[in-house]
Parts: sequence; C-alpha cells; structure tokens
Amino acid sequence: MHYEDYWGLKKAPFDNVPDPLFYFPSARHEEGLHRLLYGVEARKGAIMLTGEIGCGKTLLSRTLIQHLAHDRYDLALVANPSFEVADFIKEILYQLGVSQNGTKLDMVHALNERLLENLKKEKDTVLVVDEAQAINDQAIFEELRLLLNFQLNDRFLLTLILLGQPELRSKVEAIKQLSQRVVIRYHLMPFNVDEVGDYIDFRMQAAGASRVVFTPEAIAAVYEASGGIPRKVNTFADLALLIGFMERCQQIGPDVIRRAVEEAR
Repeated sequence: MHYEDYWGLKKAPFDNVPDPLFYFPSARHEEGLHRLLYGVEARKGAIMLTGEIGCGKTLLSRTLIQHLAHDRYDLALVANPSFEVADFIKEILYQLGVSQNGTKLDMVHALNERLLENLKKEKDTVLVVDEAQAINDQAIFEELRLLLNFQLNDRFLLTLILLGQPELRSKVEAIKQLSQRVVIRYHLMPFNVDEVGDYIDFRMQAAGASRVVFTPEAIAAVYEASGGIPRKVNTFADLALLIGFMERCQQIGPDVIRRAVEEAR
C-alpha cells in the first residue's frame, strides 16, 4: 500500500517536477505568467524572470508553453544552457527541429532562415533559456544579444525568455546592449503563510484529496521551515504524508512536519 491510497489520493501531490497540472495560480505567479504572455504576444524582444532556487520558475515556463498555440508559435526550450557557443546555437536549432552540423556561421544562417520561414507562415519564434544563470561563457550572452538583431520592419523575429536565479540579473546587466533589450523583468517571490496553505490545499485537491489533511498548525510549521519556497514546501509535505501514512495518522499536524523537516535536512 502506498501513501496515496491511505490518504485517498490518485497520485503523489508534492513531486518536485514541473507538471502544469499542479500549477498553483498564486497572485505573484499569475502576474509573472501574464508578463511572460504579454511579452511573447506583443513581441517585446527579451523577457527575464528571476527567482530563488525552487520558487517555481520552471513550472511557470512550462505553464506558459501550454498557453502558446503550437500552430502560432515555434518554440525552442534550452533547459541546460552550459554549452560552448557553437553547441548552444546547435541546441537551439535542434529544439526547433532543424538538423545542422556545419560551422557556427552555417548554423546562424540556418537559424535566420528558420526565423524568416516562420515569419512567412505567420508564426512567432520563441526561445526559452532555463537556468540561464548557469551560462558561464560571456560569448553566449553576446550571441543572444545578436539573435535579437534578427528584425524585419522593426519587428523582432525572435522572442527571448531568460529564466534564472537572482545572479542572472547582474550577468545580463554586464552586457548593456543585451540589458537594454530586456524590456520585461519580473522577480518571483516566495509564498507568504496564507499562500502556503492555499498551495498545499490546491495540490492535495489536484491529486484527488476529498478532505483536509494538513491542519492550520501544520501549515504554519511548513511555512516556518520552508520560508515559502515551493520546492521546500513540496519536500516537507511529501515526507509528512509518508510519515503520517506509516503511523496511521488521521491528519498531519505540526509534530509530523517537524519530523519531516528533520529528515529532509
């Protein structure tokens, strides 16, 4: 018997994977999503979303992707950007479904052709770079700046979305011409205590729960231990459900949370 069966769940509610099914529309996440959507739909060139580790940036980007119609947008998602420049461009082409094994210049030409081809098809090209703070080669940021030079009739042929931890901001600002192109910026903050409670209830219900499992005192304990970081909330809540299952608890109280926190650390 798994803990899902014990708690009356159809699936595990607190897995730390970016599943849009579990996207919780908090006010701050919705603001971030709307800013991303606006930037893409209005072809604003470059957008930057930052936040501490585990704040939900990746899940927000996957939710954005779900909102973008496949017949309207051609999307490339680079989840691990720690490449050399040529391999980075090659990865963009691969994500767009373009095979190219030539020189760097050949690949840049192939990318430009794809952008123009999409324009003729009335499709917008969107490049999402996740964990962008991991880019250590300054030349890649320079290349991203150059990609934003692909324009026609004052229209950007590419929308760039950079997602990353707070240090991404200083890396972008170090390249003034790139920083000037980033017209939409948003920093994703952790949840407050009320949002942690709503978040836990939302994910439990999304997983099939039909009753309240976490007491208000447990919610407060989760918030205190997690600082409102969704990834930490998930870790502590998941372990608490496991402990509660093994001990046949009727609800999850603060004592179970404290033990879960001790185990996780």
